This record gives sequence, C-alpha cells and structure tokens, in this order.
Amino acid sequence: MPQNQKQTANQQSAPQSSHGHGRTVAVVVAAAIVVVIALVTAFLVPGWALRKNADSTTASVEGQQSQTTQTADPTPTISASALPGDATELLKAMPDTVLDFARTAAAASTTWQTASPVEEYTLTYSTGNTANDVTVIAAQWSDKDSAKKQYDALVGTLTGKELASGNVKVSGSNTGAYVTREDASDANKAVSVWQNDTVVFQATGAKQAVQDLTRKFPL
Repeated sequence: MPQNQKQTANQQSAPQSSHGHGRTVAVVVAAAIVVVIALVTAFLVPGWALRKNADSTTASVEGQQSQTTQTADPTPTISASALPGDATELLKAMPDTVLDFARTAAAASTTWQTASPVEEYTLTYSTGNTANDVTVIAAQWSDKDSAKKQYDALVGTLTGKELASGNVKVSGSNTGAYVTREDASDANKAVSVWQNDTVVFQATGAKQAVQDLTRKFPL
C-alpha cells in the first residue's frame, strides 16, 4: 500500500506541475507583447524616442553647465615701492597693489598744471614685465565741478575705439564716470580716464593691462 500511495501522490502532482508551467509561459508571452508594443509605439509616434533621448542629454548638459570654476585674482610677484615720508592723504590712498600689479614709482607731477589741481601725482604700476607697465596720473581739485571739467576735457581728446564706459559708484551712489578707449595712435595700447568726486585719474599703457588695472582699481 505505501507504493500505491506514492503513485497516487505522483499522479496528483503531475497536473500541478503542468498547470504551473502554463502560467510561466503565459507571463513570458505577455511580457514579450508589452516589449513589442513599446517598440512599435516608439516608431509610430513621431519623435517619441528622440524626445526621450534628448531629455536625458539635456539634463546631462545642464548638470555639467551648473558646475562652474572660480579662479582667484592674480597677485604680484614683485613688492610695492615705499611712499615718501611726506606723502599726502591722496598719495597714501593710492593702492600698493592691484591684481598682479605693484606700485613701483610715485612722485609729484605737473602734467595737468594748467587745470590748477590742488595736488597731482604720477605713479607706475608694474607686473615686473615693463612692457605691461601702466602709468597712472592722479590729481585732486577743491570741488567736484572743477574735477568734472578736467574729466570732460581729457575724455574729449580720446578718439580711439571705445572699450568700456560707465559710472563710478561708491556705496551705491554715483560719484563720477569712466571711459576706456584704444590709443588712437596704437591699437595695442589704451587710455582710461575716470572721475571719483574731486579726484581725476588717467591710466595709460598696454591695452589689456590698462583694462585690467582700471577694472580693479579701488579709487
């Protein structure tokens, strides 16, 4: 009888195995049908596959663009020269360094003497490469109107291509204006003139050097 019971068990398990196999085949067939429908849809609906791919590419590009690299401003490789012991407040206000430029000379001058400034100085800013030296003239008047008159006179002599212009602001308030132009006699050089309240500045030298120094000059 144990043998008969075993046979009965085998006979009962056979239909179950056959039924389970049928379910597996049905699942595989259904999955295959879904894949076929997806492929057909991709080609029947214009641009569907392309849009999906484009969306993925756009997200990747946007992610790459969001990663920006910030570089620090260059610093001088040479030391700034000391100011004379009797330097005035205006001369003391002149920066020792600007970007990779260092002040290498500073002395009283009379370039704009006919405009009657209270004081005037000529300074040299250098990176160590004399070809990129920038000469800065700084002069102060007793009132803003006189300084504006000198600024207008200097700007009126500039005839080269304009490189930059705008307002000079201190704590959000306009205190003057600036303009940078190519040197009319040499396109590799530039002249920048700006007014800050009662003080007028003029920077001359190699074009890129003048633009860089003017952009970061603190006065």
